[in-house]
Amino acid sequence: MRQQESTWWRGAVIYQIYPRSFYDANQDGIGDLPGITQQLPYVAALGVDAIWLSPFFKSPMKDFGYDVSDYRDVDPLFGTLDDFKQLVQVAHELGLKVMIDQVLSHTSDEHTWFQESRVSRDNPKSDWYVWADPKPDGTPPNNWLSIFGGCAWQWESRRQQYYLHNFLVSQPDLNFHNPEVVEHLLDTVKFWLDLGVDGFRLDTVNFYMHDRQLRDNPGLSAGDSKSLGVPGTNPYSMQKHQYDISQPENLGFLKKLRALLDQYDDITTVGEIGDDNPLALMAEYTADNDKLHMAYTFDLLNIHRKPDYLASVIEKIEGAINDGWACWALSNHDVVRCITRWGAEEADQVAYGKVLLALVTSLRGSVCLYQGEELGLPEAEIPFEKIQDPYGIPFWPEYKGRDGCRTPVPWVGDEGNAGFSSAEPWLPVDPRHNALAVDKQEQQSDSMLAHYRTYLRWRKQFAALVNGELGDVQSNAQGLRFVRYNDEQRLLVAFNLSDSDMTISLPEGNWQALEGHGFAFRLENGSVTLPPYQAAFATT
Repeated sequence: MRQQESTWWRGAVIYQIYPRSFYDANQDGIGDLPGITQQLPYVAALGVDAIWLSPFFKSPMKDFGYDVSDYRDVDPLFGTLDDFKQLVQVAHELGLKVMIDQVLSHTSDEHTWFQESRVSRDNPKSDWYVWADPKPDGTPPNNWLSIFGGCAWQWESRRQQYYLHNFLVSQPDLNFHNPEVVEHLLDTVKFWLDLGVDGFRLDTVNFYMHDRQLRDNPGLSAGDSKSLGVPGTNPYSMQKHQYDISQPENLGFLKKLRALLDQYDDITTVGEIGDDNPLALMAEYTADNDKLHMAYTFDLLNIHRKPDYLASVIEKIEGAINDGWACWALSNHDVVRCITRWGAEEADQVAYGKVLLALVTSLRGSVCLYQGEELGLPEAEIPFEKIQDPYGIPFWPEYKGRDGCRTPVPWVGDEGNAGFSSAEPWLPVDPRHNALAVDKQEQQSDSMLAHYRTYLRWRKQFAALVNGELGDVQSNAQGLRFVRYNDEQRLLVAFNLSDSDMTISLPEGNWQALEGHGFAFRLENGSVTLPPYQAAFATT
């Protein structure tokens, strides 16, 4: 049980693993827990602090694990509970913390809870999900929409009611206004804590509570901000999500969750926030040390990348978050890989990827890196006939879904399926990824992989860079700079995100260049000059 406050997670670098695509130990075409365990030394060698595992729980896999049918068991595709315990043991031996996904807002429609709930209006679990009567004309109770397309309500003939699903029809939303549901979900979290996990990534953390009155969402007016994690082709982006998500009562649940976590040592959480005003919600959810430890938004997971936009995001969160803590990411399992999304038109994608690593790990907050990011993998091209993602199919071709960022990690460039599996993988390996395989990059001293290993270990030397304060943000058309500081250190960090030399003024002080980070720059006459796609680090 808890003995003292720990802040290992502040400024930590967390490596996200998507189990289906990491490494296939049993050679059936799908990655698994033993495969992850086998490759943990590779992850540890990167210099990261923790791993985050996307869902591996029992599931019909209609949304590839984000539709859980048993919160306390491993799906046979991935292995067994014993395999998970072995993974945790090996990770801890390597000095890696282990974080796992928790998908609490909804279950699979094959979960026993829902199977019971849907039968009648008077069974013991009848109120465990969000049920509502139809309008007099038989239509759904309100205008709420599913992120995955269409109405967020599905008819159940046995109850003569609709149930809410913010995602797939097969992902009914749990009723967090019911204390029994809350109790059972907290017991689920405790189950994994007792198995030795060090933290949780909380999927759609602001979707837990809904408006009890089921009021209609208003339409989005001109000038209103919209959810950044939703493509503009999706009608979900046409509403102001005032009543279906992000309800004030959610804070009460997060406090109950935190009270449970605080009974254990060194536990952390990072919440995923998809909202019309995500930065304000991030600040609220991480404030006062009694709710989430960290949260991330889609502000850096979208197409916007100009230096003035990046500077505005930094300044907005710094102005709002106070004692809270952000977690930053440029790629994950839900968005187009950053090297393609931001870097497709850049002259040197390898150099661009390297400076992006320096940028995201220099922000005040923790960082999530996504598997393959350290290899500079571009978004894979998946033909329509091989698409697996249920989100991509209805919006094709304007939105191609999430499969392109979920393809197998290439381990051995000259082997079939890039060494991921001897069987045909669940998603094809993009031929461009073979040349970027781990074994190829380990032979190249200037590779993206080599840079990640060097830079992440270099960063650990500077407490101000890991968990210090941030201020004095300036940007121009090519890049930006700011200062990280604590009581002992003051560091200047600058980033040229363009393909030509950039000069930007220095703050006052006697700045001295730092070395060992792998970048080139010049300090002179009160300014710093950076060649294309370079970063600068200096101290006073």
